[in-house]
Amino acid sequence: MPRATVTSKGQITLPKPVREALRISTGDRVAFRIREDGVVELQPETVDVLSLRGILRPGVHGVTLDDMERAVADGASDS
Repeated sequence: MPRATVTSKGQITLPKPVREALRISTGDRVAFRIREDGVVELQPETVDVLSLRGILRPGVHGVTLDDMERAVADGASDS
């Protein structure tokens, strides 16, 4: 059974077999879930890049410099 020691800062290093089982590496995030029976579950919070497909709306364009200049000019003329 893999084991870890808690440092004075409350940190642990996950043993290699645990990292491999969770398929996590440096920089990955993990979540802890505390069950009612006191058991703590550790789950990776990795995101598959393909799951992000479609999150951005195509065809959304920013404001052009001309649009900004017109808006500033319109605002200045209103005062």
